[in-house]
Amino acid sequence: MRSKLFVPGSRPELFAKALAGAADALSFDLEDAVAPSRKDEARGHLARLLAAPEAAASGKTLIVRVNALDTGQFHADVQAVVRPGLHLVNLPKAEREADVVAAASAVEQACRANGVEGPVGLLLNIESPRALRRAASLAAAHPSVAGLQLGLGDLFEPAGIARREPAAVQQAMFALRMAAAEAGVFAYDSAFANIEDEAGYRAEAELARSLGYIGKSCIHPRQVPLANAAFRPTDEEIAHAGRVVQAAREAAAKGTAAFVVDGRMIDGPFLRRAEAVLRAAAGLGLTDASNSANAAEAQ
Repeated sequence: MRSKLFVPGSRPELFAKALAGAADALSFDLEDAVAPSRKDEARGHLARLLAAPEAAASGKTLIVRVNALDTGQFHADVQAVVRPGLHLVNLPKAEREADVVAAASAVEQACRANGVEGPVGLLLNIESPRALRRAASLAAAHPSVAGLQLGLGDLFEPAGIARREPAAVQQAMFALRMAAAEAGVFAYDSAFANIEDEAGYRAEAELARSLGYIGKSCIHPRQVPLANAAFRPTDEEIAHAGRVVQAAREAAAKGTAAFVVDGRMIDGPFLRRAEAVLRAAAGLGLTDASNSANAAEAQ
């Protein structure tokens, strides 16, 4: 899920283009991008979209950002959009563990009511100092939580912190990544509002990848190829990972726990990272990684 493109739920004329586009995931919005007077209309659009064969055929991760629990809109959102084909419910303004449990319970009830057999996970937006401080606990509050998503604009603006202040951005990103690692869920990067600043988007995406984030949000289709490129394993990384996995097989046959590849000492954590690189590369259809990916799965 290198790229996740926001699509307003009230703009059905954009749905087909988004499904046919290059984004790995689509996040259909019922929150900020939809006026209160159009919430019901947008719910209907998304319910029909999720039932359409084109949605399933797209192969994309399908997400709906619902309204927060305290808005009076949350339960109607969930009942409308938790349908077969939906992968994640994006919960904004996550603040308390009890809210996460309540949201998960509502999603489970909607699954039963709407005949959804597969699990629908939660993606929690971390958008306040309290939420960032408690992010690991929020992520661990319910097994359905799949990931944490950073909302830098909402996090920084009330505190008067510049959205583009490098030290603040890196510190917040690192804190969220550590929380996600503690809870065993993925970390996802924030949106970047300046569509014209491709260099700024690329730099932030590359920082996120270096910190172990799996992808970055896109508010415009022009940002999708930037995210896809930033979070694609490089040829060098794929080749190194293949050598690590092969060396691990040889070391295991000799009863060796640690070994050296390309001048680096390799043990368990580095091997697991190499295997993850190969799985990601194979999932993207990078042919150089196919054989090595099979070797990684054989470990």
